[in-house]
Amino acid sequence: MKTVLTNKNISIRTGRGALECYMEPILMYGCEAWTISKQTQKKLEATEMWFLRRMLRISWTAKKTNDTVLEEAHTTRLLISKIRKRQATFFGHVMRRERLENLVTTGMLEGKRSRGKQREKLIEGLADWLKAGKSLEAIEATKDRKKWRTMIANAVKQGT
Repeated sequence: MKTVLTNKNISIRTGRGALECYMEPILMYGCEAWTISKQTQKKLEATEMWFLRRMLRISWTAKKTNDTVLEEAHTTRLLISKIRKRQATFFGHVMRRERLENLVTTGMLEGKRSRGKQREKLIEGLADWLKAGKSLEAIEATKDRKKWRTMIANAVKQGT
């Protein structure tokens, strides 16, 4: 894909389309089950910027900020927003089924908690992104499909 993405005869828009078509599915494989920490988010954003810099043939030693690279590419950061949207739609689907996946996703299994700092749960990250307040409010919102879809649409509009 390097020859296609860095080709001078291909427009930025076409290169971005090829990037979305070929690279993003590989990069986002299984993202519905990820818990995105701040460190993971930074790595994903850096990967997105790396792709754009390669596409625009900007050296990593060039003193250009990410904002100027985004302006040159006529785009914004979309990867995290796409991942969160996929997670939210998958989570809504799982929560409406009310089976074993529901218990595993919410983390409401019987037994003792492990020692140390507790892991971040998928629902907590989604509740922050959707600005739903507590995770229980997000779980209740999944029962009403129209409400859940509007919450997702509003969060996508606002970005990350």
